[in-house]
Amino acid sequence: MTMSSSLNAGVAGLNANANRLSAISDNIANASTYGYKRTTSDFYSLVVQSDRSTSYSAGGVRSISHRLIDEHGPLLPTSNATDFAIDGRGFMPVTTIDAVHRGSGTLPVQLTTTGSFKPDADGVLRTPAGQVLMGWQANADGTVGTYPRNTMSALTPVQLDTNLLQVNPTTQMSLSANLPAQATQVGASGQTYTMSVPYYGNLGGQESLDYVFTPSVPPTGTTASNTWTMQIKDSASAGAVIGTYRVVFDGTQGSGGTVASVTALGTSPAYNGSTGAISLTTGGGPMVLNIGIVGAKGGLSQLDSNFAPIGKAMNGSPVARLLSVEIDDNGFLHANYGQGFSKVVYQIPVVDVANPNGLASRSDQTYETTAESGAFYLWDAGDGPIGQVVGHSMEQSTTDVTSELTSLISTQRAYSSNVKVIQTVDEMLQETANLKR
Repeated sequence: MTMSSSLNAGVAGLNANANRLSAISDNIANASTYGYKRTTSDFYSLVVQSDRSTSYSAGGVRSISHRLIDEHGPLLPTSNATDFAIDGRGFMPVTTIDAVHRGSGTLPVQLTTTGSFKPDADGVLRTPAGQVLMGWQANADGTVGTYPRNTMSALTPVQLDTNLLQVNPTTQMSLSANLPAQATQVGASGQTYTMSVPYYGNLGGQESLDYVFTPSVPPTGTTASNTWTMQIKDSASAGAVIGTYRVVFDGTQGSGGTVASVTALGTSPAYNGSTGAISLTTGGGPMVLNIGIVGAKGGLSQLDSNFAPIGKAMNGSPVARLLSVEIDDNGFLHANYGQGFSKVVYQIPVVDVANPNGLASRSDQTYETTAESGAFYLWDAGDGPIGQVVGHSMEQSTTDVTSELTSLISTQRAYSSNVKVIQTVDEMLQETANLKR
């Protein structure tokens, strides 16, 4: 029994070191594989006899290999904006291009820490190995809705239409102009002043808001009225008046020339004195017009000077084509267009699990959740315990070649020693067999 247990222990040692050699060879082979997590082998002794018998029976050894998924490799800068990596804890959700092409049922979701994603012929952001990036699609205005964080059912493949023309309508306009104070004094001519401000409509065409300022001239007295009527006409509405307001300016020391009050006339949209904003409905779409806060400088003013349309600020641009995409630290994927504007098109959440080392390893540096990995949660990148999503970067392998070569030498020596044990047992058994001669 003792001799045979020695032989079995030697065989167990060979198997254990062969398994360790497999892990080492895998690590060395993937030393240059982006996102690879190294595998380690641990040895555990087997005890088959625990009493105090005078004879000893060798139990041998067993090995267990496991991947250290929670280790993080260094990030390597790249020239591709859609090379993504997680700087810290967490994973990006991906699916397979085959599942996307099938287009039926719930897409399987896997996890990865890095990937070189590029749009294919259909605009699907994928790696050469067929991993498709998943995210939450943004609304048309660039906002991202609220989604449940304990399920991946709301995730969709990231798809970009590089040939799509994008409109960027004007949604905000700030008006700055000085109206001559002398025009509201007794005896003034009552001359009106006009200015036109272009904007871009929902279809990308250029329209304009035309402003007509009419002073209120008092018939008698020595005090100026400091009051004007402002009409707003919209070219996209066939020149119709979309708002009429009575604007009164402050004439006191210190605040002279600033807006004192704005009163909406008829069915015109209301004016907000704390923000200076008027929500207009133009023929080209809704727009927020800012004419200045009550009592504050900026916006409309009335000073004893000439009429001066000082400045007009707005957003919006003509029809543009997609040029590039990039991701920010918080996982928002921005599309950059040819007219110099950008908008959020997707949000890429970062998936976290309680036990990363409990994930099931799959090909191409991807992983799947298991009962051992625990529950998952979809975080905003850079929030909570997880890392940021970094563009222009790839995570390098966690393999340390020097350490693996050292382990290779140690494993070879251990394997040879176990072979020597088997040879010795064989010789002893041969000597025992020779006793019969």
